[in-house]
Amino acid sequence: MSEIFFHITAAVYLVATFVYTAYLIARKDKVLSVAQGVLVAGFAFHTATIVARWVAAGRTPATSLHESLSLFSWVTVALFMVLLVKYKQRVLGAFVAPFALALIITASLLPREIIPLSPVLESYWLPVHVMLAFIGNAFFAIAFFLGVMYIIQERYLKSRKLKGLYFILPSLDTLDELNYKCLQYGFPLLTAAIITGAIWSEYSTGNYWVWKPRQIWSMITWFLYAALLHGRLTAGWRGRKAAIFSGVAFMILIGSFIVINLVSGGAHGLAG
Repeated sequence: MSEIFFHITAAVYLVATFVYTAYLIARKDKVLSVAQGVLVAGFAFHTATIVARWVAAGRTPATSLHESLSLFSWVTVALFMVLLVKYKQRVLGAFVAPFALALIITASLLPREIIPLSPVLESYWLPVHVMLAFIGNAFFAIAFFLGVMYIIQERYLKSRKLKGLYFILPSLDTLDELNYKCLQYGFPLLTAAIITGAIWSEYSTGNYWVWKPRQIWSMITWFLYAALLHGRLTAGWRGRKAAIFSGVAFMILIGSFIVINLVSGGAHGLAG
């Protein structure tokens, strides 16, 4: 059943991406409303996919790269919808939908069999650690999209050619503020994910830190975002510099996530 829902999810996210693209071209509010509705429908099917996979596996569906990418996609869309309620930035969906689709397409190219989790790794710390990590990563993804939007909007202003996306993107101050808020939420979640991961490791292996590649790169990512937040608080990093730094940090985060999981064959190399 999860396979059927997965394919439907991919199809609906594809439609959402096309409709959002049409909105960026036509800039009609009705088109944006349709795009948002399609994305919500895709999220509903995606939720069914996650639940069905969870039931079939009997554990949190995040021990293979296929499962992890699907879960990351789902959490990112969920976070977008939560932020939409408070901040009303519907145009952000035009960046979230293609990202969610890209993760789903990548996941579809990977082995989908359910990988059993080693008994020694079975712990209630698994879902806690996984959800903290993915919600934190989703905040960083949103910060990345906001940074891209900032750079696009800044180029319009510097060129003094106020056309196209300029009229539908938020102001530079709004984009910078939201980028900062996402970093403020994402960093504590990343910190909590590293701490719970260490506790899970101690529970499973007897060691808090075993120098696995995923642990090492998690710390590298932590230091990057710590440096960015420190720069914003003490050195006044704002605007373009903050947008570029958050973009670089996110690309390193997602790049290391995919490469390490491809090489290790499972989440943190612990599956199996």
